[in-house]
Amino acid sequence: MTEWERVTVNDPRGPVNNGTGAQYVYYGTAPDWAARKRSEALRIAREDRIRLADRFVPPLGYRIAADRLEKPGSVVLLDGRPGSGRRAAAIMLLHGLGEDGGVDEQDVRFEELPVTEEKGDPPFAPGDGDRFLLDLSGITDAETYVKAQHRLAVRRSQVREAGAHLAVVLPADLEHAHVPDFEPDTVRLGRPRGLAVLTRHLRMDRLPFRTPDLGGPEIRALCERSPMRELARFARLVRTAHDDGRFGTDFADWLGQAMRAVTDRAGEVRAQVRAVSTAADRALLLTAAVFEELHADSVYEAWHCLMRTVKHEEEATTELGRRDFGERVKTLGIARDADGRLRFKRLAYAEAVRAYFWENFPGVRDDLRDWIADATGERRLTTDDRVNVVVRFAERTLAVGRPDDLFDLVARWANSAPGATCDPRSLAALELGLAHEKFGAEFRKRIYASVTSGSLSDGLARVLTAACAKSIAATHPDQAVVRLHHLAMRKGGVAGEAREALLDLTGRDRRLYRLLIDRVRDRLGREPHRTEAHLHLLSELLGHDRAPEPPPWPDLFLGWETVFSHPPTKFWRPLVTSWLNAVTDDPTQDMALGVMVAATHGRPAPLHRLYALTCDWAGTARHSARAAVAALFWQHIDHAQYARAESARHAGPGPRTTEEER
Repeated sequence: MTEWERVTVNDPRGPVNNGTGAQYVYYGTAPDWAARKRSEALRIAREDRIRLADRFVPPLGYRIAADRLEKPGSVVLLDGRPGSGRRAAAIMLLHGLGEDGGVDEQDVRFEELPVTEEKGDPPFAPGDGDRFLLDLSGITDAETYVKAQHRLAVRRSQVREAGAHLAVVLPADLEHAHVPDFEPDTVRLGRPRGLAVLTRHLRMDRLPFRTPDLGGPEIRALCERSPMRELARFARLVRTAHDDGRFGTDFADWLGQAMRAVTDRAGEVRAQVRAVSTAADRALLLTAAVFEELHADSVYEAWHCLMRTVKHEEEATTELGRRDFGERVKTLGIARDADGRLRFKRLAYAEAVRAYFWENFPGVRDDLRDWIADATGERRLTTDDRVNVVVRFAERTLAVGRPDDLFDLVARWANSAPGATCDPRSLAALELGLAHEKFGAEFRKRIYASVTSGSLSDGLARVLTAACAKSIAATHPDQAVVRLHHLAMRKGGVAGEAREALLDLTGRDRRLYRLLIDRVRDRLGREPHRTEAHLHLLSELLGHDRAPEPPPWPDLFLGWETVFSHPPTKFWRPLVTSWLNAVTDDPTQDMALGVMVAATHGRPAPLHRLYALTCDWAGTARHSARAAVAALFWQHIDHAQYARAESARHAGPGPRTTEEER
């Protein structure tokens, strides 16, 4: 049993996947970034759940919670101490509902709900069999928790009515603020056996060990007191020591190195910083930790960039009169390998150095942000190098509670991106913020504020589009639709990219498809100044190549009804033609003809327009297949006209409408 993990891959020879979920080759960035980025994400894709299930050890009380959650319309609230793996248990409880073969993963939602209501988001609308996670563990004050429970009460009623399933992770140390009404749905989880968790992780990593190898008192003490995520990290350190090749040849060596990394590193770094008295050497120590495994020349440039940023005055003597760079790094315990790259000699030492500086030098955090903004632009750095540095910076700045620093860099890099490029540093930083358990909601709010603001550079709009289409769509798809819709309505070339991402997202999900149709129809009534832009988007959305399979006829009817009732008609031709072509290629989709005609409600002007478009499409050559489809469409039009005429005859004469006079 474990929480989400970080993974470090040392010395890869090609694309590596040892994180959660599927493998992604991300703009050429290093596998270290891909694994780390995936591992912290809140997304609950099936691949992620399967990997988590391989390493999961059920805690005490898990079976009780599973029995309660099994029935449709059920809600279970999980209580327990921090570090006991409550979130992982909640995910596995929901995952288990689909493991009996009775649930089609394509037909149900498996999503995480936002803790707070976010402006502009669509209402919560669960469906039969949908599965939802609500993680309230980050709440620390009673007032916020009381408000969250009020929202939870509403969601619980909706889940029960819809026949869905909801697993909730409760905050710790707020038992006094629990609403008694939730008590029947609450299950308290106990801590799983730490040794079993560690063993499971090591076995899944295929490390060669025997059970007695884990019998030492230090290991036993670690397993008894450590949170689940720390045990997962310890197992990864053992794997890293094994893969590195510098830390011995048997399991005892790797285990010892990992133990020293989790027990001794903080003290070792503290002692070293105290011993390093000069600002220049401390700056080099930090630079080497942030830029570890980069070429020595790049580290040298980044080091001088840091000293300029913190306004450190250079020594009066020339560089030839100072200690050489090689001697400096050697004195600090940093080795230079055959490729000229710098690495610390001790396992996980760079991570400990980064943590120490960010935690203990709060007065320079603004400078560190500005330093990363400049230093990652050094010309010798590859995209892999830059993104790896961004990952390390993001981990530390979020760990000390400074999400503003990360979003500030997102905007800086995006705004300065040349041409139609998407700065990989900016996108990496934004996706790391979105994936953070504590600050993910804050980053989604910031994106919403940005896409609804009056001013937005093309560079930032492009990064926001990519983040919505990738990260938010995976964890909070409804919110992704909202944000992409706003981006698609903006002026400029980036709007086309957002529109394409939006249509691709909704075309793969029938529920999101209907959500976007409803949003566009609503905006048409409330934003008359954007009528043409909304109709353009809607006409593209309703085309055959954008509709889900099988076609959702009721949703298409609503959309076609809206298009056919609004001028201008220039968007009709590609829309109607796409479905005429579809019926020609596949006669089983001929329902489109009747539904399209029905969407006109028998009004003469739209029917005449459809007739004329069909004549143009069929052509004078009268291709046999097209002629047959056109004839069938005309029959539907004739029937609609006859029905309207009969209705008018029985109703008697009435005033001529504006439409009939045009």
